[in-house]
Amino acid sequence: MTLDLTSFKKAVAALKRALTEAHSSEFMNKLTQEQQEIIRSGVIQNFEFTYELCWKFMKRWLERNLGSVYIDGISRRELFRLAAEYHLIQDVLVWFDYHEARNKTSHTYNEATAIDVFNVATRFLNDAQGLLKALEERND
Repeated sequence: MTLDLTSFKKAVAALKRALTEAHSSEFMNKLTQEQQEIIRSGVIQNFEFTYELCWKFMKRWLERNLGSVYIDGISRRELFRLAAEYHLIQDVLVWFDYHEARNKTSHTYNEATAIDVFNVATRFLNDAQGLLKALEERND
């Protein structure tokens, strides 16, 4: 049974659009500081949502291909290790960083944290796209 990747594709596309605008100096220079913070917050929200879908789709793919008995109850770190072992992701360590950044967004909000998470989201896009590509290629 194939996975319906529609929501994942939309999330990755939304994150890409948000990052494209946020990194456009032509666009950002026209905005006030407050408006720039709103754009950054939008990127962070897209990162949060896309990250959540990433690990959930990793889990679904692994459950369907390995069996739920091997996946149920494993930690997020172990999930990432298995995803790397089965070539869904490249570098398990960066996914640990993404997980940490996601946890920061849900526990606290301050300017320094927002900037850190924004920078992580920028790096995250390529890995999210890579996971999506791997899932599309192996979605049978």
